[in-house]
Amino acid sequence: MDRLTAMRVFVEVAERGSLTQAADVLEMSRAMVSRYLESVEQWLGARLLQRTTRRVSLTEAGSGALQRCRQMLELAREAEAAAGEQRLVPRGRLRVTASASLAQARLAAALTAFLACYPDCEVELVVLERAVNLVEERIDLAVRISNQLDPNLVARPLGRFGSVLCAAPAYLAGAAPLATHEDLRQHRCVTHAYVNRNDYALQHQGRWLRVPVRSVLQSNDASVMHRAVLAGAGIAILPSYLIDEDVRAGRLQRLLPGYEPEAHAIHGVYLSRQYQPLALRLLLDFLAERFENSL
Repeated sequence: MDRLTAMRVFVEVAERGSLTQAADVLEMSRAMVSRYLESVEQWLGARLLQRTTRRVSLTEAGSGALQRCRQMLELAREAEAAAGEQRLVPRGRLRVTASASLAQARLAAALTAFLACYPDCEVELVVLERAVNLVEERIDLAVRISNQLDPNLVARPLGRFGSVLCAAPAYLAGAAPLATHEDLRQHRCVTHAYVNRNDYALQHQGRWLRVPVRSVLQSNDASVMHRAVLAGAGIAILPSYLIDEDVRAGRLQRLLPGYEPEAHAIHGVYLSRQYQPLALRLLLDFLAERFENSL
């Protein structure tokens, strides 16, 4: 039986000295009150009440248990009150994880803006290039870039971003001409260790092409790839949010107009839709609006 309810029944009976009066106050049958009392005594392994036909009194063990039960019920009331307050006012710490490139280029600024709106909240941003076990690593929200999430995960779409085939002018100046996708075979490429590692997927005139490439440098971090491409290491497919400013400034050049790399979705992954903290729900709403307008 529910031990918290059983303790409430015990305290009510002890304070009123009557099973019948306690049953009336608790809106239970007298038989149910007796069952709860028996469950408390079985739980604690001691007789807590002396029952006669006229009155109910505490045993020595019951007197000691009464104070402790009152304390536990008070703690329960405080916990319920605190939880109720958190449902109304967002507060507390959230552990959020994301890849380094997304964290640096977009998420850090987004979280700063969120915290300005909700000053009672705190965020710990854990930067990782791998999928994490949310339970084991105590993660409240994983911001993941993927078009193929595990269907068993609880996830909310937050936005999409395009990818760009690009290279630095310094590399292109000394490299072979690049007019079609077939020419990519002659070029040095920087690839992601988990995505497009040995070939590029490009959409051209409504169909997808798989183009084998020569990868001279691989990394599991798009930020590292970005730096390498800026330094002239070769051609890469990089997130638009990471290189847009470099393209506008002329530090990088878009390649092969008409051949588009695959766009990617950003999801917020979390443990459960039930009993979701208000701070987490508001953060998901905030990121969805922010990413929809800025990626």
